[in-house]
Amino acid sequence: MKGFLFPRTPTGQGTLLPNPPWHYSGQLLTFEYRTDVDAVKLYLPEGIDLADEDPGAVALIWADWQSCGSDFNELLDPVRAQYKEVFLVVRCKHQGETYTRCLFIWVDKDFAMLRGILQGYPKRLGSIHLTRPATVGLGGPRLKSGGKFGATLAVNDRRIAEGVFTITGNSEQNGFVNGHPMLHNRQVPAIEIDGRDALNELIAHSASDVDVGATFTGDFDLSYIESPSEELHLLPVREKIGAYWRDIGVTWKAGLTIARDNL
Repeated sequence: MKGFLFPRTPTGQGTLLPNPPWHYSGQLLTFEYRTDVDAVKLYLPEGIDLADEDPGAVALIWADWQSCGSDFNELLDPVRAQYKEVFLVVRCKHQGETYTRCLFIWVDKDFAMLRGILQGYPKRLGSIHLTRPATVGLGGPRLKSGGKFGATLAVNDRRIAEGVFTITGNSEQNGFVNGHPMLHNRQVPAIEIDGRDALNELIAHSASDVDVGATFTGDFDLSYIESPSEELHLLPVREKIGAYWRDIGVTWKAGLTIARDNL
């Protein structure tokens, strides 16, 4: 049977994902802020510690992506290439190394969700919208000082996050919280449902071939709305750090297993 991920078939044509490497091009809107350190600590499993410096710093990031495999076929069938996501990341430390860790993430396409779960991201479906920049007319903000962008996230028909970003100038950097290799867990309960995991791994990975485009910084407002099935509001904005808009391209090839628990 052929195919990188299910369904594996004699032809492999129906598989949800092509073989890596996977290429991404898109825009990131990043809101960095400080929250309660004790709240961040609660979300770090045993063996993973708070970052040494600024442990309460987190980032909520909206992304508008176009992605494809190495044959670029998805680019000619854009419904399989384009998606949006929102994710919240913190910094942490494991065995003396500093990592970025994703606590929550939502996407709006199935291939993006399954691809992320393979990488250890706890992806779920959401409704995600982000203002697009414009170069002509009055139907969008310009990528220059004064340009104003909105961003929203709804899950299960409830809006749970909304932000506004106003450009104040160009930037050489895109924040610091999301600037390390990712440290994630991959966990799947055993089919016997007896408290064991059929898969329990601690993994790390990072992007390669990073290509950075225009980057802007600015002022922002970010708010969370409580929902009975979500937890973003448990990591509230206590102090703003900064906000950024960036054009970026990356490639993902593979990750590394740090630890594995076997049945």
